[in-house]
Amino acid sequence: MDSEKRKDNRRERTNKGGRPVKGIVEKLKYRITVKMATEDYYLLKSKAKSAGVSASEFVRGCITEGGVKERLSKEHGDLIRKLCGMANNLNQLARKANAEGYASVFVPCRTLMIEIDNIVNQIRL
Repeated sequence: MDSEKRKDNRRERTNKGGRPVKGIVEKLKYRITVKMATEDYYLLKSKAKSAGVSASEFVRGCITEGGVKERLSKEHGDLIRKLCGMANNLNQLARKANAEGYASVFVPCRTLMIEIDNIVNQIRL
């Protein structure tokens, strides 16, 4: 019986101290392999080194903090082209205002400003 008690005491002692056990959510159990060109690989390594973390930690940070932005859709591209056209109109109105006076372009500037504001709000959504 004494030997059984000693064995039980040893088990309790072996778990004493050390790092706490990670929960299921904290464990890193999935592995993804990525093929890269040499230039991309060394760029990743240098960015991770300058950040002071491992390459894996750097990639995980990019995933959680959103390091990649999605491409523009056709709709957004069209809206941006409209904005460029409106910028040209605004330049022409500014020239006209300098030549003829600001009162002559007040109304067109106001309507153009409202249109630009609407398009910018559409892009944000």
